[in-house]
Amino acid sequence: LKTRIELRQIGVRDEAKLLGGIGPCGRSLCCSTFLGDFEPVSIKMAKDQNLSLNPAKISGACGRLMCCLKYENDYYEEARAQLPDVGDSIETPDGNGQVVGLNILDISMQVKIDGMEQPLEYKMEEIEAFN
Repeated sequence: LKTRIELRQIGVRDEAKLLGGIGPCGRSLCCSTFLGDFEPVSIKMAKDQNLSLNPAKISGACGRLMCCLKYENDYYEEARAQLPDVGDSIETPDGNGQVVGLNILDISMQVKIDGMEQPLEYKMEEIEAFN
């Protein structure tokens, strides 16, 4: 027969790239459509994006952390730098209050005003314009 057989070992991400499939977003896997090389993705990226740290929810078809965590990480870091931390005291148009929640995609925050029961939502522009 005189045929030559060559076996190569490939990683789990390369396997997912070759097989293809549908991701949790409903689109074709990024790695099989347009992603050329694989950049490292860390669990810190999922924490920064306030995602559930449940491995089943943040793992891709290959079993590793989803590559799309890397795409949105820069936006989250930039938006997070503009917002105060939860627990910070700030001045609002309705009075002084304490930040009890953040909405990073909207660049807004929930503030519990002193003397009020329900927190109010403010965009960062409203707070900056007031101060």
